[in-house]
Amino acid sequence: ARAYSSSSSHVKVAVLGAAGGIGQPLSLLCKLSDSIDEVACYDVVGTPGVAADLSHCPTKAVITGDLPSAGTWPPSGNSGLERTLTGASVVVIPAGVPRKPGMTRDDLFNTNASIVQTLVEGCAKYCPDATLAIISNPVNSTVPIAAEVLKKAGVYKPAKLCGVTTLDVCRANTFLAEKLGCSPKDIDVTVIGGHAGITILPLLSQVPGASSLPADVLDALTVRIQFGGDEVVKAKAGSGSATLSMAYAGYLFTEGVIKAMRGEEVVQCAYVESTLTSAQYFASPCKFGPDGGVAEVLPFGPLSSYEQGWLDKLLPDLQKQIDKGVSFVKRPESDPLPPLAAREKAALRALSRGRQSAAPSPDLAPRRRASHERAGAFRRVWAGAPAWGERVVPASSTYIVLSLR
Repeated sequence: ARAYSSSSSHVKVAVLGAAGGIGQPLSLLCKLSDSIDEVACYDVVGTPGVAADLSHCPTKAVITGDLPSAGTWPPSGNSGLERTLTGASVVVIPAGVPRKPGMTRDDLFNTNASIVQTLVEGCAKYCPDATLAIISNPVNSTVPIAAEVLKKAGVYKPAKLCGVTTLDVCRANTFLAEKLGCSPKDIDVTVIGGHAGITILPLLSQVPGASSLPADVLDALTVRIQFGGDEVVKAKAGSGSATLSMAYAGYLFTEGVIKAMRGEEVVQCAYVESTLTSAQYFASPCKFGPDGGVAEVLPFGPLSSYEQGWLDKLLPDLQKQIDKGVSFVKRPESDPLPPLAAREKAALRALSRGRQSAAPSPDLAPRRRASHERAGAFRRVWAGAPAWGERVVPASSTYIVLSLR
């Protein structure tokens, strides 16, 4: 099967969460690419405007923007998501809420887990052969979530599911180049493990010249690479997380996948199902093939004693985060939260009629108003925004949050 390997094949990239802080610059970079024929943007708000704006860029890629379809009865499915995903070669998922100062990626779990689950259910239905590139944090958990969703649908292909860890490589190249006084383009640091804090392990010992740096400098570099995201979150002072650099990294990963489809030799780090360590999912160099998937998970080479110590330390944490994602999908099918109380229903009706602001209502029980974003989401849900029907509360309400940045 030629699949996507022919240079004449139509390459469609779908960006889910395209109106957000990562999604907009990522969509722009994809629109500017000569390798991409169509960019399909999807989000719960704003995508028609984003697509109209991008359509003025004089490049070959056709741009479309879809929203969730209006609710119907009987439920007819989400035709907006269907249009976005049908025929997609690569689906990039940056949808989710960003980190704020003091938050870890794991703090995003409850909200972003439901977002990823819902979107990947759509991928399983409308583009089961596409390569999925997961950006939504915490990647260490959302990739296992995506895998379990695809398994349930009977369309799981391990080679076609990747967590995007390219930003860790970008940071490693940039920070090390500063210390060595050279161009980041001349450096390619292998970064293994996961995509959160100490699970990120840059193999600086494998880079020529890096071994000449003092031990304390290498340690500081390693920690800065591991917590580079915190550096940005703090600098933005509550207004967001690493969006621009993440968009660039997501674009680089997507371009790598497409180059492999075109027949080029492509090796790039990705967080994938792996047998290299005791962790079921692990980031390491991967060779991509003409179908857009991982043709081979490559070994990561020799480690220094310092790096081996980090690897031994990170594996238990990484496995816990993997297990958390798997358990999320395998939880009972019924709504894990108790039914809405009468006062909660009244508060939601008031929100839908605009009598309440998007701020958390005092009439919502604490479990239902965990954040400002979720209270705003309830108003949209009660107004009938989700068209896919079955899981209006709580999972779909969480899903509606994905653009409320």
